[in-house]
Amino acid sequence: MEIIEDPTIKRRPEIPYVGIRVVTPFRGMLGVRDELLSEVRAWTDQTELDIVDFGFLRLRVIDMRGDMDIEVGVVTRQRSDYSGRVSSGVFPAGRYATLTYRGVGTGANRALNEWVRESGVALDRWDVPTGDHFACRYEAYLTDPRVERRKKQWRIELAFKLSDHASSTRVS
Repeated sequence: MEIIEDPTIKRRPEIPYVGIRVVTPFRGMLGVRDELLSEVRAWTDQTELDIVDFGFLRLRVIDMRGDMDIEVGVVTRQRSDYSGRVSSGVFPAGRYATLTYRGVGTGANRALNEWVRESGVALDRWDVPTGDHFACRYEAYLTDPRVERRKKQWRIELAFKLSDHASSTRVS
């Protein structure tokens, strides 16, 4: 894993998107991501939406030993009101801990989690019976997969929303 941009905190506006949300086991999740990303892209090709990125994987609830509540989609230039298999959503405005890398994501997630812990900032997350629920945690794909098919060569930005409150929260 190669870190391209070191961890930092960025303030972001609300970011609109369209995506598909599913619950899937952790094992096999990336295959599901790939299928859903293809489906979302095919769906957006049939609309007049102005797409501004190459896709994302949003992790809503994480349970590495069980099911993951995920959403896969693309960022759009403006809000929309689609509902159904492909629905509209937003990444909430706020402060995000970010890191950009190339390669395998496990090490990058570990590095950003360690940086968050060492920095003393709190993630906007809470425990639920199904795992760790995040207000917003996602990876954005910065490389066009039509140009670079090898996923290990993709530039990926991790973004974890930080809490607006001062109390610290366990990093997952």
